[in-house]
Amino acid sequence: MDLLTIIFLTGGLFLGWSLGANDAANVFGTAVGTRMVRFKTAAIVCSLFVILGAIISGSGTTETLSKLGSINALPGAFAACVAAGLSVYIMTKFGLPVSTTQAIVGAIVGWNLYTGSSTNIKVLITILSTWILCPIIAGLIAMFFYTVTKKLLNNSKLHILRVDAYTRTALLLAGAFGAYSLGANNIANVMGVFVPIAPFSDINLINLFTFSSKEQLFLLGGLAIAVGVFTYSKKVMYTVGNDLLKMSPVAAFIVVISHSIVLFLFASQGISSFLQSLNLPSIPLVPVSSSQAVIGAVIGIGLLKGGKEVQWSIAGRISLGWVVLPVIAAFVAIIILFILENIFGAGIKI
Repeated sequence: MDLLTIIFLTGGLFLGWSLGANDAANVFGTAVGTRMVRFKTAAIVCSLFVILGAIISGSGTTETLSKLGSINALPGAFAACVAAGLSVYIMTKFGLPVSTTQAIVGAIVGWNLYTGSSTNIKVLITILSTWILCPIIAGLIAMFFYTVTKKLLNNSKLHILRVDAYTRTALLLAGAFGAYSLGANNIANVMGVFVPIAPFSDINLINLFTFSSKEQLFLLGGLAIAVGVFTYSKKVMYTVGNDLLKMSPVAAFIVVISHSIVLFLFASQGISSFLQSLNLPSIPLVPVSSSQAVIGAVIGIGLLKGGKEVQWSIAGRISLGWVVLPVIAAFVAIIILFILENIFGAGIKI
């Protein structure tokens, strides 16, 4: 692998870092914000399981994203990732939990516009529809679990200290599941554009196990996400965990588990195949927004409480970020592609 290839891959690593910096808040923000889990503990658990999710279950959503617009040159993949990463970084700087999914989709559309490539409208509509369904489904799941959990706790005779201990453990387990789901669902955002032009060769380990080029890409992306978690995610965690809605530790657990279920559903090839075998509509395997899932879950619980405790101004600011982000990413991608082609003479399209 030559130096130029390594340089272009840094675009994906930068986007992975941005995802870790921003989307880790969706996994552990409520736990850290309610002081039930220390930031350092959350960062370690999140990093480990996001890497496992990326390597083991990351393939499904990558295939769908590649259908939106096939980037067939390394400079193009680099431009898309840097554009998405910069866009997410700008929003992270303001403490807003935005979506790397929306950023990379905007960047791919920017690539299509610049190169004259066609955008698969059917796939784009499928992805856009999940941006609406995702927070709604998460909110409904959160409302269901919150109602059931409250009834169970009210009918139980557990001491408050015992409830506290159980809740801390539950938050860690839910966070681990959430991190795995995040890696499985969102690694497509980080390394998906590089898969058609993967610069690695498959590695055969004693003829027992093959470490594919795709899995090597996903490992790199997972490590980049982990670095983002450790270095820059704390501010957004407190936005999610404190600012939008003051939550009890139990509510925090419900938010994390609801968010995690949604991400897992949209990344599971097994569940999709099972539904198809029953002649039922399958769940589209697309990278959905973990930010939208967690915000939907938080607002779902807020609505159960009457809606007065939700900071609607902050919710509005976050929603505006979701609308603006893909537009910014597309615009930045076009600028970077223009610079690469006209100043550095990079071959943008094969």
